[in-house]
Amino acid sequence: MPKRKLMNINWTRIWTVPACSLVLLLTSCSSLREQGPVDLFGDDSLAGWKAVLTDPGVNMGQVWSLEGGVLTCQGTPIGVLFKGPEVTDFRLSVDYRWAPGTTPGNSGIFSRITEPVTPLPKAVEVQLANGNAGDVLGLQGRKVEADQPRHFEVKGHKLAGDISGVRKLQGAEAPAGEWNHVEIEARGPRYTVTINGQVVNEVNGVEEVRGAIGLQSEGGVIQFRRVFLTRL
Repeated sequence: MPKRKLMNINWTRIWTVPACSLVLLLTSCSSLREQGPVDLFGDDSLAGWKAVLTDPGVNMGQVWSLEGGVLTCQGTPIGVLFKGPEVTDFRLSVDYRWAPGTTPGNSGIFSRITEPVTPLPKAVEVQLANGNAGDVLGLQGRKVEADQPRHFEVKGHKLAGDISGVRKLQGAEAPAGEWNHVEIEARGPRYTVTINGQVVNEVNGVEEVRGAIGLQSEGGVIQFRRVFLTRL
């Protein structure tokens, strides 16, 4: 019986190919997990944005207008302007200011908004109310762990339902009429809020759900610009 010819196997090549594939796979997974920032006002229009207001007879354009990359909210009636994609972990950066020559009022930045969307939705809110910017609130029963410093609760609010929140560590708001830069980072149950370069709140035990991003109308003419979202 003739002897079989032994194959000349290049073991180095066999092991190198999977290693390269592994590197490509890990790189792909990383890029899927953390992508570059997306400009939510990128086309200078409100395409893809939706609004829910306490007065259904008022249309979105009467409350929200976008021009030259600056979104102006009239502050009345109370409501939310929101847009996907739905995210759990993210980094969101937003510039805001109270319109020059007007009295500062109330507003907020929503995240993890879930259906059904109401004027004050079930969501996590970073408060922008003048003097309280940086507070973090769970609205409509959205859970925020109670066993932590500065925690507070409000039961049965007329529009926001049960509220669970954590007050800011310190204030960092610019004077009325000047732009403020806010960064919100959500990683699992932890929210970190930075305003004008200062960490103003660190909150644990925030309910982990996927949801949309939103901006609030609630008293006071407020302007937003440079709204960038990064998936983490």
